[in-house]
Amino acid sequence: MFRLDPHIHSRFSQDSCSKITDILDMANKRNIDIIAISDHNTVEGNKYARNLKQDNVLIIPSIEISSRDGHILGFGCEEHIPQGLPPQETIDLIHDNNGIAIIPHPFCFYRHGLLHKTNEKLDFDAIETKNARFIMGYCNNKASKLSKKYNIPFLGSSDAHYYKFVGDCYTEIDCEKDIDSVLKAILKGKTRACGEGTSNIKLSTYLFNKNILKRIC
Repeated sequence: MFRLDPHIHSRFSQDSCSKITDILDMANKRNIDIIAISDHNTVEGNKYARNLKQDNVLIIPSIEISSRDGHILGFGCEEHIPQGLPPQETIDLIHDNNGIAIIPHPFCFYRHGLLHKTNEKLDFDAIETKNARFIMGYCNNKASKLSKKYNIPFLGSSDAHYYKFVGDCYTEIDCEKDIDSVLKAILKGKTRACGEGTSNIKLSTYLFNKNILKRIC
C-alpha cells in the first residue's frame, strides 16, 4: 500500500509558484510515495520533475486540462492536450494518449467544476472525492455520493498550489510502485481517499504571502 497525491501544481502553472524540488522535499517529509505534477494545460513541470535524479518519490505523468466546461486530469499523459475542447473530446484524447481521465473537484461551484456545469454523459474513469481545498465538505460529499452510487473509482488529493500543502489529502493505493501499476489500480478502484482539508490558517498564510511568493519565484 502506497500514498499517492495525484494533483499538485508547480511554478509551471500560472497560479502556483512552488518549485519542483520543494514539492519533492515536502512529499518525502510527509511520507507521500507517489505524486503527479498536474499543472494547468502543460506537461513541462511534470517532465522537469521526472528528469530530476531522485529515487524516493515516483512521479506519474499528468496534466490538468481546461476543457470547455471544466477541468479534467489527464493522468498518465506525457503529451500536451489542447484546452477549450468539449469534455468528451478531451477525455477521448486522454485515452488516446494512454492516460486515464479523472474529474478533479467535480462539483466545484465556479468554472472549474465539470460535473457542476454539465449533464452530459461522459466516459471518464475516476473522480476526486476528497480535495483538500474544499474544507467545508459539500463538494467532496456530493462527489463521494456519486462515486458510491455508480461505483466510480475515487481519489483524494491535495490540489496543492503551494508546496507546503502537499499531502494534506492523498490516496492510499494498493499497487506496485510503477506507473502502469498505479494506473491499473485506480481503474480497479483499489484506492482510499485520506487526509484532512488544508486548514484556514495555512490557506490564509499562503494568500497573505502570495504576492511576495510570486516575486521571489
